[in-house]
Formats: sequence, structure tokens, C-alpha cells
Amino acid sequence: MLVRRKLIREQALDVLARFGVKKAPVPIERLAEQLGARIVRGKAPDNLSGFVLREPNKGAVIIGVNSAHHENRQRFTIGHELGHFLLHKGQQLHVDRQWGGYQVKLRDEQSSRGTNIDEMEANLFAAELLMPIAFLDVDLAKLSTAQLSADEQINKLAEQYKVSEQALTLRLTYLGCIEQ
Repeated sequence: MLVRRKLIREQALDVLARFGVKKAPVPIERLAEQLGARIVRGKAPDNLSGFVLREPNKGAVIIGVNSAHHENRQRFTIGHELGHFLLHKGQQLHVDRQWGGYQVKLRDEQSSRGTNIDEMEANLFAAELLMPIAFLDVDLAKLSTAQLSADEQINKLAEQYKVSEQALTLRLTYLGCIEQ
């Protein structure tokens, strides 16, 4: 199975348009709530970034986020879990634990390795949602090519988008805007 890149971009753009988000930083928590998910933060082991907890009978969805992680990582985790919520409805994802009608989808070391299609899709969804190409095009047009390769410009853009420099660099590389 291949990553559904076009569908993921369309879904992320649809969410942004539906809720009137036109510039960075994307209000990820507000979007999650508007999409019907409740955000719950708590301390967890460092290798656990977050999870999606669904109660199918009530239609309730909780996105759990590791409060010990940096704010930018928490934002990406919320985007990642929204990806699972929107892209993987009804699919049997990797289930770490199930009880009482609840399913927990953990974001863990396997997620970050990028070897599982569902995890790759959720990561791409988070990137498309938090760093949409249309927003980046506008902001990159303000920079010269020489400025774009400068660490301080990447840092400035990462701060504007409230994402890590690593996430932004990966996104810009993926889009062909910079070379790694």
C-alpha cells in the first residue's frame, strides 16, 4: 500500500479552508476541537508522544499528548493524531491496547521510524496541516535563496509556524524548496 499523498494534502487543505485558517501558525488545538476531538495532556514516558482514544458507541474522540514534550512537538503530535482520526476511520490500525470499547492508537518509536504506512500518512497529514504549501509559498517568496539556506531564516520560519526546525527542514526538503 502506498501513502495517499494527494488525498492527505486535500484533506488538510479542506480542514484549513473549512475553519478559515489563512496563515501560520495553524491553531491546531482549536481545529482538533472543531473536528470533535478533545485534547488531554499528561506526563508519559518519553517514547510516547500521544495517542487517539475512540469510543465508537458515543462517537467520542480523545487525543492524548505527552505534556513533558516541547510545545512544538505537542503541536505536531496533535496533527499526527488528527491524521489518524481523519484518515484511518474504521480501519484496523496498529492497536496497542483495547478495552471496554476503547481503542488506543499510540504514537511511539515505530511512528518516528517511518516504516508503517498509517504512521507515515499521519506524519504527512501533520506536516500538510501545520505547514501548508500555500502558506509556505507566501512566506518563502519573501526570502531570497541565499537567505533560505541560512540557519537563522529556518529558525525564524520554524518559530512563525510553531514547529521544530527539523520538521520545517524536512518539509521544505520534501517540497523541493531546499536541498539537504
